[in-house]
Amino acid sequence: MGEKKCQTPTSKSNNLYIYTWTSYSDDDLLNNFRKATGIEVSANIYDSNEEMLAKMQAGGGADYSVIYPSDYMVIQMAELKLLRPLDGSQLTGLENLLPKFQNPVYDPGNRYSVPFSWGTTGFIYNPAKLQPEPEDWDYLWKYQKQLHRRMTLLNDMREVMGAALRMLGYSYNSTNAQQIKAAYQQLKTLKPSVAAFTSDSWRSLIFSGDLVLAMCYSSDANEVIKQNPKFKYVVPRSGSSLWTDTIAIPQCAPNPAAAYAWIDYMMQPEVAAAICERLSFPTANRAAFNMLPDQVRNNAIMFPPDSTIAQCESIAPVWEFSAIYDRYWTELTSG
Repeated sequence: MGEKKCQTPTSKSNNLYIYTWTSYSDDDLLNNFRKATGIEVSANIYDSNEEMLAKMQAGGGADYSVIYPSDYMVIQMAELKLLRPLDGSQLTGLENLLPKFQNPVYDPGNRYSVPFSWGTTGFIYNPAKLQPEPEDWDYLWKYQKQLHRRMTLLNDMREVMGAALRMLGYSYNSTNAQQIKAAYQQLKTLKPSVAAFTSDSWRSLIFSGDLVLAMCYSSDANEVIKQNPKFKYVVPRSGSSLWTDTIAIPQCAPNPAAAYAWIDYMMQPEVAAAICERLSFPTANRAAFNMLPDQVRNNAIMFPPDSTIAQCESIAPVWEFSAIYDRYWTELTSG
């Protein structure tokens, strides 16, 4: 199959449409960008990489000029020719990236993406209502009765399947059909006690006390704990996922010039530092990191110690095995 032909861009130069994760933008960011560049920007949100990919494959690549794929999805989308190779001459500040993000394994030479944020996956919980406190993935099964309908899992196939795989001692990125099936069977036994598969709506429920534990991303946990320090966040002891979210330009982006302006703006150290502080997303920008106040730089939820990172895995594409993951995930989450 040949490369998809893109229609001639029709978008006006002062309009930019971005497709991003929940909470990755706010009115301050959009308004500040408009004031700095004169470009009007609108943001739509998605819950998972798979949701974003499906939209892009259904023609959504011609609707948006900026998207935020995670590390493993960059590889997948580049293989599918859904991403536009970046023109480094149109970007400034790449040298400000932390060394581990300057030539990442998922995108050597940052050919298709610029790392924006990173973090871990774990549990946010109310320690006043959970004794003992959770330390590892197996806690969900050991204390299933106490957690019945008072816990949520992410609405993210690879994260949830990966957690069950890790609990069984396997890789988040297993390409062994028996291991994947075993993870599904474990999750099937847990499902009656899961209140919902959600990446965002757990927040109000944990504040209200309807939930006592939610599987979540570290950035979201940090935001909630800023609002109410009674909650705690833990990365499971046996290891979890270490994710990187990036900024990329779809192959058929209607306004690539505005997309480069957006990436350039997001790479400015003072902008990246302000986003990190305001929205709780750990920056991949070394110059921005150095601008942060000590209490942010020393926040172990946002910037975990090397010992925690060493236990974690980055999610990688599973290629033809994705059909097996998809099938089990559909069975798990339907009905």
